[in-house]
Amino acid sequence: MIHVSEVAGKWIRDIRKFVKQNKQYAAKVLRVDERKGHINLSLKRLSKKEKERKLRDFKQEERAEKMLESIAKILKISLDKAYEKIGYDLQEKFGDMFKAFELGFESPDPLIRRGIPKKYAMLIHKVAKETIQKKQVKIKAELNLKFYTSDGIERVKEILTDLTDKYKFDVKYISAPRYSVEITSDNPKLAEKKLREELREAISNIKGGEASFKIGEKT
Repeated sequence: MIHVSEVAGKWIRDIRKFVKQNKQYAAKVLRVDERKGHINLSLKRLSKKEKERKLRDFKQEERAEKMLESIAKILKISLDKAYEKIGYDLQEKFGDMFKAFELGFESPDPLIRRGIPKKYAMLIHKVAKETIQKKQVKIKAELNLKFYTSDGIERVKEILTDLTDKYKFDVKYISAPRYSVEITSDNPKLAEKKLREELREAISNIKGGEASFKIGEKT
Protein backbone atom coordinates (compact mmCIF):
# COMPACT_ATOMS: atom_id res chain seq x y z
CA MET A 1 0.00 0.00 0.00
CA ILE A 2 1.17 3.51 -0.80
CA HIS A 3 -0.55 6.20 1.24
CA VAL A 4 -1.46 9.29 -0.77
CA SER A 5 0.95 11.33 1.39
CA GLU A 6 3.84 9.11 0.21
CA VAL A 7 3.19 9.50 -3.53
CA ALA A 8 4.67 12.97 -4.11
CA GLY A 9 6.10 15.89 -2.17
CA LYS A 10 3.18 18.16 -3.06
CA TRP A 11 -0.62 18.32 -2.90
CA ILE A 12 -2.26 15.69 -5.09
CA ARG A 13 -5.55 16.50 -6.79
CA ASP A 14 -5.61 13.57 -9.21
CA ILE A 15 -3.70 10.41 -8.24
CA ARG A 16 -3.77 9.26 -11.88
CA LYS A 17 -1.30 12.01 -12.79
CA PHE A 18 1.30 10.33 -10.56
CA VAL A 19 0.61 6.60 -10.78
CA LYS A 20 -0.95 4.58 -13.58
CA GLN A 21 -2.12 1.01 -13.87
CA ASN A 22 0.17 -1.59 -15.48
CA LYS A 23 3.25 0.61 -15.12
CA GLN A 24 6.36 -0.27 -13.09
CA TYR A 25 7.54 2.01 -10.29
CA ALA A 26 10.44 1.91 -7.86
CA ALA A 27 9.38 2.46 -4.24
CA LYS A 28 10.95 2.44 -0.79
CA VAL A 29 9.69 -0.09 1.76
CA LEU A 30 8.62 1.75 4.92
CA ARG A 31 7.05 -1.01 6.97
CA VAL A 32 6.11 -4.68 6.66
CA ASP A 33 3.07 -5.94 8.62
CA GLU A 34 3.32 -9.73 8.38
CA ARG A 35 0.15 -10.26 10.41
CA LYS A 36 -2.01 -8.28 8.00
CA GLY A 37 0.08 -9.12 4.94
CA HIS A 38 0.64 -5.44 4.18
CA ILE A 39 3.74 -3.72 2.83
CA ASN A 40 3.77 0.08 3.17
CA LEU A 41 5.69 1.83 0.39
CA SER A 42 6.79 5.35 -0.53
CA LEU A 43 7.37 6.79 -3.99
CA LYS A 44 8.50 10.23 -2.87
CA ARG A 45 11.34 9.03 -0.60
CA LEU A 46 13.44 7.78 -3.50
CA SER A 47 15.58 10.21 -5.48
CA LYS A 48 15.44 10.25 -9.28
CA LYS A 49 18.85 8.52 -9.46
CA GLU A 50 17.76 5.83 -7.00
CA LYS A 51 14.59 5.18 -9.00
CA GLU A 52 16.53 4.91 -12.26
CA ARG A 53 19.06 2.54 -10.66
CA LYS A 54 16.39 0.31 -9.12
CA LEU A 55 14.41 0.10 -12.36
CA ARG A 56 17.62 -0.69 -14.25
CA ASP A 57 18.45 -3.42 -11.70
CA PHE A 58 14.93 -4.81 -12.06
CA LYS A 59 15.18 -4.94 -15.85
CA GLN A 60 18.59 -6.60 -15.65
CA GLU A 61 17.23 -9.24 -13.30
CA GLU A 62 14.37 -9.86 -15.74
CA ARG A 63 16.99 -10.45 -18.44
CA ALA A 64 18.86 -12.77 -16.09
CA GLU A 65 15.69 -14.78 -15.46
CA LYS A 66 15.24 -15.17 -19.22
CA MET A 67 18.79 -16.51 -19.43
CA LEU A 68 18.13 -18.86 -16.52
CA GLU A 69 15.04 -20.04 -18.38
CA SER A 70 17.27 -20.86 -21.38
CA ILE A 71 19.48 -22.95 -19.08
CA ALA A 72 16.37 -24.68 -17.73
CA LYS A 73 15.37 -25.64 -21.29
CA ILE A 74 18.85 -27.06 -21.98
CA LEU A 75 18.64 -29.10 -18.77
CA LYS A 76 14.99 -30.00 -19.56
CA ILE A 77 13.75 -28.82 -16.17
CA SER A 78 11.27 -26.16 -15.06
CA LEU A 79 12.29 -22.59 -14.24
CA ASP A 80 11.44 -23.24 -10.58
CA LYS A 81 13.85 -26.20 -10.57
CA ALA A 82 16.52 -24.07 -12.24
CA TYR A 83 16.19 -21.52 -9.42
CA GLU A 84 16.61 -24.33 -6.88
CA LYS A 85 19.64 -25.82 -8.63
CA ILE A 86 21.51 -22.64 -9.50
CA GLY A 87 19.45 -19.40 -9.50
CA TYR A 88 19.23 -18.87 -5.74
CA ASP A 89 22.90 -19.77 -5.38
CA LEU A 90 23.84 -17.08 -7.93
CA GLN A 91 21.73 -14.49 -6.08
CA GLU A 92 23.39 -15.39 -2.78
CA LYS A 93 26.96 -15.39 -4.10
CA PHE A 94 26.77 -12.37 -6.45
CA GLY A 95 23.91 -10.24 -5.07
CA ASP A 96 21.87 -10.76 -8.24
CA MET A 97 21.89 -13.20 -11.14
CA PHE A 98 22.73 -10.67 -13.84
CA LYS A 99 26.13 -9.94 -12.25
CA ALA A 100 26.88 -13.66 -12.42
CA PHE A 101 25.97 -13.84 -16.11
CA GLU A 102 28.10 -10.74 -16.82
CA LEU A 103 31.03 -12.28 -14.94
CA GLY A 104 30.67 -15.50 -16.90
CA PHE A 105 30.42 -13.73 -20.26
CA GLU A 106 34.11 -14.02 -21.19
CA SER A 107 34.91 -17.26 -19.38
CA PRO A 108 33.33 -19.72 -16.88
CA ASP A 109 36.51 -19.68 -14.77
CA PRO A 110 35.58 -16.72 -12.48
CA LEU A 111 32.30 -18.49 -11.65
CA ILE A 112 34.07 -21.77 -10.92
CA ARG A 113 36.48 -19.95 -8.60
CA ARG A 114 33.47 -18.56 -6.70
CA GLY A 115 32.14 -22.07 -6.10
CA ILE A 116 29.71 -22.50 -9.00
CA PRO A 117 29.80 -26.15 -10.23
CA LYS A 118 31.64 -26.41 -13.56
CA LYS A 119 28.58 -27.90 -15.30
CA TYR A 120 26.48 -24.83 -14.50
CA ALA A 121 29.34 -22.34 -15.01
CA MET A 122 29.79 -23.65 -18.56
CA LEU A 123 26.06 -23.25 -19.26
CA ILE A 124 26.03 -19.71 -17.84
CA HIS A 125 29.00 -18.82 -20.07
CA LYS A 126 27.31 -20.35 -23.16
CA VAL A 127 23.97 -18.59 -22.62
CA ALA A 128 25.60 -15.26 -21.66
CA LYS A 129 27.71 -15.27 -24.87
CA GLU A 130 24.57 -15.90 -26.92
CA THR A 131 22.43 -13.32 -25.12
CA ILE A 132 24.41 -10.40 -23.69
CA GLN A 133 25.53 -7.72 -26.12
CA LYS A 134 28.45 -5.82 -24.68
CA LYS A 135 28.16 -2.07 -25.13
CA GLN A 136 30.95 -0.64 -27.26
CA VAL A 137 32.57 2.49 -25.80
CA LYS A 138 34.85 4.96 -27.57
CA ILE A 139 37.84 6.28 -25.60
CA LYS A 140 39.32 9.46 -27.05
CA ALA A 141 42.60 11.26 -26.59
CA GLU A 142 43.78 14.57 -27.99
CA LEU A 143 47.34 14.38 -29.28
CA ASN A 144 49.50 17.49 -29.73
CA LEU A 145 52.35 16.80 -32.13
CA LYS A 146 54.83 19.19 -33.74
CA PHE A 147 58.38 19.21 -35.08
CA TYR A 148 60.84 22.04 -35.65
CA THR A 149 62.90 20.29 -38.33
CA SER A 150 62.69 20.62 -42.11
CA ASP A 151 61.18 17.13 -42.44
CA GLY A 152 58.61 17.81 -39.69
CA ILE A 153 55.55 17.04 -41.84
CA GLU A 154 56.95 13.63 -42.85
CA ARG A 155 57.77 12.77 -39.23
CA VAL A 156 54.24 13.71 -38.11
CA LYS A 157 52.82 11.50 -40.88
CA GLU A 158 55.10 8.66 -39.78
CA ILE A 159 53.86 8.76 -36.18
CA LEU A 160 50.20 9.04 -37.22
CA THR A 161 50.64 6.10 -39.61
CA ASP A 162 52.11 4.05 -36.77
CA LEU A 163 49.15 4.90 -34.55
CA THR A 164 46.80 3.69 -37.28
CA ASP A 165 48.65 0.63 -38.60
CA LYS A 166 50.72 -0.61 -35.66
CA TYR A 167 48.48 0.31 -32.74
CA LYS A 168 45.13 0.09 -34.60
CA PHE A 169 43.84 3.47 -33.39
CA ASP A 170 41.42 5.68 -35.30
CA VAL A 171 43.25 8.95 -35.95
CA LYS A 172 41.57 12.17 -37.12
CA TYR A 173 42.95 15.61 -37.88
CA ILE A 174 41.52 18.44 -35.72
CA SER A 175 43.77 21.41 -36.51
CA ALA A 176 47.56 21.49 -36.44
CA PRO A 177 49.13 20.46 -34.15
CA ARG A 178 46.06 18.71 -32.68
CA TYR A 179 44.87 15.21 -33.60
CA SER A 180 42.12 13.00 -32.23
CA VAL A 181 43.05 9.40 -31.36
CA GLU A 182 40.26 6.90 -30.61
CA ILE A 183 39.88 3.28 -29.57
CA THR A 184 36.61 1.35 -29.37
CA SER A 185 36.13 -1.46 -26.87
CA ASP A 186 33.60 -3.20 -24.62
CA ASN A 187 36.13 -2.93 -21.77
CA PRO A 188 36.61 0.82 -21.10
CA LYS A 189 39.24 0.44 -18.34
CA LEU A 190 41.43 -1.86 -20.40
CA ALA A 191 40.98 0.30 -23.51
CA GLU A 192 41.98 3.48 -21.67
CA LYS A 193 45.07 1.75 -20.28
CA LYS A 194 46.02 0.53 -23.77
CA LEU A 195 45.48 3.99 -25.28
CA ARG A 196 47.55 5.68 -22.58
CA GLU A 197 50.45 3.19 -22.67
CA GLU A 198 50.71 2.92 -26.44
CA LEU A 199 50.50 6.68 -27.00
CA ARG A 200 53.37 7.07 -24.53
CA GLU A 201 55.36 4.46 -26.45
CA ALA A 202 54.62 6.07 -29.82
CA ILE A 203 55.89 9.51 -28.78
CA SER A 204 58.64 8.45 -26.35
CA ASN A 205 61.59 8.87 -28.72
CA ILE A 206 60.68 12.12 -30.44
CA LYS A 207 63.67 14.34 -31.28
CA GLY A 208 63.54 17.78 -32.80
CA GLY A 209 59.97 18.27 -31.72
CA GLU A 210 57.50 17.79 -28.91
CA ALA A 211 54.36 15.77 -28.23
CA SER A 212 51.78 15.44 -25.49
CA PHE A 213 48.33 13.93 -25.12
CA LYS A 214 45.31 14.13 -22.89
CA ILE A 215 42.71 11.39 -22.42
CA GLY A 216 39.28 12.84 -23.05
CA GLU A 217 35.66 11.77 -23.10
CA LYS A 218 34.12 8.32 -23.27
CA THR A 219 31.16 7.90 -25.61
